[in-house]
Amino acid sequence: MFGRLTWDAVPLNEPIPLATVGVLIVGIVGVLGIVTWKGWWPYLWREWITSTDHKQIGVMYVILALVMLLRGFADAIMMRAQLALAAGHAAGYLPPDHYNQIFSAHGTIMIFFVGMTFVVGLMNFVLPLQLGVRDVAFPVLNSVSFWLTAAGVLLVNVSLGVGEFARTGWLAYPPLSEIAYSPGVGVDYYLWSLQISGLGTLLSGINLTTTILKLRAPGMGYGRMPVFCWTALASNLLIVAAFPILTATFSMLLLDRYLGFHFFTNDGGGNPMMYVNLIWGWGHPEVYILILPAFGVFSEVIATFSGKPLFGYRSMVLATMAICVLSFMVWLHHFFTMGAGANVNAFFGIATMIIAVPTGVKIFNWLFTMYGGSIRFTAPVHWAIGFIVTFVIGGMTGVLMAIPPADFVLHNSLFLIAHFHNVIIGGVIFGAMAGYTYWFPKAFAFRLHEGLGKAVFWCWFVGFYLAFMPLYALGLMGATRRMQHYADPTWQPLMVVALGGAVVILIGIMLTVAQLVVSIRTRESRRDLTGDPWNGRTLEWSISSPPPAWNFALLPTVGGPDAFWNAKRHAGAPSTAPQFVSLVVPKHSALGFSIAFFAVILGFSLIWHIWWLAIIGLLGAIAVTLRHAWRTELDDYVSVATIAEHERAHQSPVART
Repeated sequence: MFGRLTWDAVPLNEPIPLATVGVLIVGIVGVLGIVTWKGWWPYLWREWITSTDHKQIGVMYVILALVMLLRGFADAIMMRAQLALAAGHAAGYLPPDHYNQIFSAHGTIMIFFVGMTFVVGLMNFVLPLQLGVRDVAFPVLNSVSFWLTAAGVLLVNVSLGVGEFARTGWLAYPPLSEIAYSPGVGVDYYLWSLQISGLGTLLSGINLTTTILKLRAPGMGYGRMPVFCWTALASNLLIVAAFPILTATFSMLLLDRYLGFHFFTNDGGGNPMMYVNLIWGWGHPEVYILILPAFGVFSEVIATFSGKPLFGYRSMVLATMAICVLSFMVWLHHFFTMGAGANVNAFFGIATMIIAVPTGVKIFNWLFTMYGGSIRFTAPVHWAIGFIVTFVIGGMTGVLMAIPPADFVLHNSLFLIAHFHNVIIGGVIFGAMAGYTYWFPKAFAFRLHEGLGKAVFWCWFVGFYLAFMPLYALGLMGATRRMQHYADPTWQPLMVVALGGAVVILIGIMLTVAQLVVSIRTRESRRDLTGDPWNGRTLEWSISSPPPAWNFALLPTVGGPDAFWNAKRHAGAPSTAPQFVSLVVPKHSALGFSIAFFAVILGFSLIWHIWWLAIIGLLGAIAVTLRHAWRTELDDYVSVATIAEHERAHQSPVART
């Protein structure tokens, strides 16, 4: 009746997973208990869980990313502790089987559920505001996208206490991920959680691409969009093009595992190398899906806090779109050692070096923007400057590894791990934290604590160099990735330094929590009543904080780049009172939450081969979708009086000048 699910799936004899599950259960029960005791359920259901407002969905994405950062970093510090101990005759504290699950979960969580979730959340919150429109193109679909991502998160975490996670690494290469070598449920947890969340990401990419292309404010041609909108457009075009590759690849692996197909097996005509080509056909664009929005964040931050327009706007846009195209032409550099031959390796090596050129253009544009500007060294600027330094180092090591002979030496070593974290932490995480700090006052109408924000940055910055510079040296010394133990005790001092760096980053994460708590407790002293706390340049700063459900009472007319900055410079007394009209906003919908609920049931039952429950999950998802399709009340109406009252209470910064 319950397929492969038995009591043996619960890790009763493994103290570390059992303790982790216990802590999670206590935390979840505690949160649910507080919400129930405070009577917050009606408010949460009405205003957040069923929300179709892009701003609230964006905030929920960011919260989910920060929560999963705690989970993913817990895996990271366990790995670093194991490698600091497991030298020579010492075995460390993690058995190989558990260690393999930890590093697989760490990579999966950090890429899909921290990096992706964070940047999609920022794009959701900011894009309609910068474009001068009232919501995304498909608000209900936006809710579905978020809750499908949350469903994938839930399945990954369920694997902690029921079954196991994949032991294959975060990309699940066959033949190791095939049923012959991974007969347990770990790979199935990996595949179904990413299929479900990947569908949500694809739908989000379609939604945000449509929003940018079709819903800009009057007068906002492509040449007048903020650079963040351009980088978001490139990122979402990559999502639309690349995520179907991931879905198809995982579908073929699922057919191998469930129905005995031979797409990627060693026999029956299968070819494991085809999987590697396909997964990196998605995987390298994925790197730019993550980093391009971060580039947009830094463009906004540097221009705002330098008090200058962004240097080289057109070259920045061209560089962004060049990266978008070239990112699909370099995937083979991830496996030069495959044996494709010198000509193929040379082509992809040269293409990889070429893609560094538009990235270099961006670096110089940011430096020239700061040159001669009146720079305010706020926390977001710290993240931006730290990014430039760190990302340049990561880029140089990337160009080094683009040389096939060098890659033959460095491939599969800790040098590669250091390079990858150099660009992901220095680029994506630094960018996400800069955006989180920069736009937090717009979401909640008060600033985060500045001193603690700078302390968070320095912990990440110093901790990163302590944690990963030793890995470059260890990689050159011959240390390979994915190892749980090493025989050479001379590597141990560098492993201990790397653990120290991870501890410093952990302090930074703890300070992030402390910063949020302190900022909330002292929010009245850091309240922003202007809607424009940073003297911003783009349209999101032209409205109140937090913005109303309809964003703009009157859609702005854009006359050039930096629309709000120019409006502030040329503002005068309004000749006539604004003429408001009643507005339509989409009704909140439980469709996203309902689909995610049944998606979790479907995914869990497919993992454990509980076929009757899988049918219930599938039919349930279809039923709630059909019920939503037959709704007759689709929108809420906002009266002129409500809009006028809000505008009087939150007069725009332009009107006040």
